This record gives sequence, structure tokens and C-alpha cells, in this order.
Amino acid sequence: MKLATYRSNGETRIGVVHGADTKVFDLHAARSRSGGSAERFASMLSLIDGGDAALDEARALFDRLGSDEGLSAALADVELLAPLRPRQMRDCMSFEKHMRQSKRGGEKLMARMAGDTAKLAELEGKPLAPLEDIYRQMPIYYITSSLIVQGPDAVVKWPRYSKVMDYEMEFGVVIGRTGADIGEARARDHIFGYTIFNDFSARDQQMLEMQGWLGPSKGKCFDGGNVLGPWIVTRDEIGDPYSLDACVRVNGDVRGAGTTRDMIFDFEQIIAHMSRDETIHAGEFIGSGTIGNGCAIETGTYLEDGDVVELDFEKIGVLRNKVVRQAAS
Repeated sequence: MKLATYRSNGETRIGVVHGADTKVFDLHAARSRSGGSAERFASMLSLIDGGDAALDEARALFDRLGSDEGLSAALADVELLAPLRPRQMRDCMSFEKHMRQSKRGGEKLMARMAGDTAKLAELEGKPLAPLEDIYRQMPIYYITSSLIVQGPDAVVKWPRYSKVMDYEMEFGVVIGRTGADIGEARARDHIFGYTIFNDFSARDQQMLEMQGWLGPSKGKCFDGGNVLGPWIVTRDEIGDPYSLDACVRVNGDVRGAGTTRDMIFDFEQIIAHMSRDETIHAGEFIGSGTIGNGCAIETGTYLEDGDVVELDFEKIGVLRNKVVRQAAS
């Protein structure tokens, strides 16, 4: 199933996306019509907390009542929101091409910011550095803010302290089952589903602050900068998550393309690592890290005021946002 959170007539609901991604079926209304409590369909986190029984009931409701036009709305007539406000967000670095190219891109951005044309010319002529060994020894990740999440078609406000704005093409998993010391063989059972993540980044700020060996912080954390959506695709429907093609478009033009096949560590390995002597909770989100060629720091073509960014993932959908520069305060 594709599960969305949306607003209709002033109410926030969760539902099943269907009709070739043109309609959404109201799970709360369907459960209420069937009699009994609809509490487990009050929010996406409530559904996740209900475990397999809640997911099975959602499927059964749609199978039984999905043809009832009174329980569905056109997606064009509702406001899609972020599919959930995660209890916590962790984001990884899992793609070699991105890591190697973004390191070079960061060096070029620093030289550009310093006005060092000689350094820029030197960097243009050098081959990419090999990937550091640490990235193959263990999954590397950071924790980011779940309080700044927004969803599809939301306007991303360019932070006033930044002059260099970037998109990042990622996907990720929503955890569906709480646990600790989760073995790789059992880790997939803890995945509720998959969604798209645009990790918008104020690159000039990020380059400065990470010289302090901590972060990223304000390079990533600004209101609305973590974008999830357009919905969550459940594990059973996605099939093999490591065979998905993806691309990023800016104003309709393809800026980069890649594949989830290139992950150094898969989500099962990542979950096993994260959960060592630590409880991973249902409702958390874990990002894959940026797919190679999936951001401007790799290509050198950064965002401009008013640009529309689309992340398009096979079997998931399209996450679309407009970036708007704010007036200086």
C-alpha cells in the first residue's frame, strides 16, 4: 500500500493512495463506518504503533470498501502533508559516488567562497580522491531534527544566512517495530515502509561549520528543510528496495540520476549497526544518504530563487518542492 497523510476540509487524515495515484481512501472514516474505534487510524504514528494488526486492518478496509466513492477524495482536492513526523531522524552516507564527488565539490565551494581562482583551477585538474576506509568499515550517520519536517509541494524557505542552497536526493525507511540488538537477518521485519527524503542543505554554512569537527547543524537545520513524501510505500509493495532507479529534476530539467543498487551498506546492515546496545523505535526515519549525482555540490549547479525540485523514485513516486529566497531581515 501507499499510505499518505493529508488535510481535507480542515481535518488531518491518513489514507491509502490508489487509482494510479489520483485518489486517497480515508482509513479513519472507513473504520468509523464499520463500527468500533478508529483510534489506530488517527495518525500515521498511531497506525505504525498498531503493528501488523493495524496494517492488516487497513488492507482489509480498503479491500472491502475501496470502491465506495464516498470514502475517497481526489488527491488534487486535498493537501498532501509529510507522511509522518518521525520520532527521530537519522541520515546516513551510503553512496560512494556521492561521497567522493561531494568532497571535491566542497573543496571547490570553499575555494570559490574565498575567491581562490588558482585553487579552483588546481581542483579541476585533479582526479577524485579514493573513498576513505572508514566508510566501508561501518555505516556513518548523523541525527537530524524531526521538528523541521514538511511534505510534498511545500515551499522551502531559503535560510537568510545562506547564499548557496542545495537539494539532496535520498530515500529512506520508516521503522515499524521497536527493538535493540537487531540482527541483519531480522532487520527487514522492523521496516514499515519506504519514502523519499530531500535533505535540503545550506552548503556555504555547512562547509564553514564542519571545519569544527562537529555537525552538520545550521547547514541542515532550518524550518522546513527536511522534506519527506509524498507517501510511505509499505515493504510488501516495494519489493526489492535495492533496484530502484531515481532522478532529480529542477524546473523540469534532469540534473542527475542514479540507483539504489549502489548502497555500500543496505538498510538491514544499517539497522543492525544502529541498534547495537540501543533501542530503535517504531516511527523513526532512517535516510539512505544522497545517491550519486543527486545534489548540486556534485554537479556545481546550485539552486536559484523560485526553482522547483522534483525527486522521482521508481515504485515510490515524486517529491516536489519549490525553493524561495527570503528577504533579508
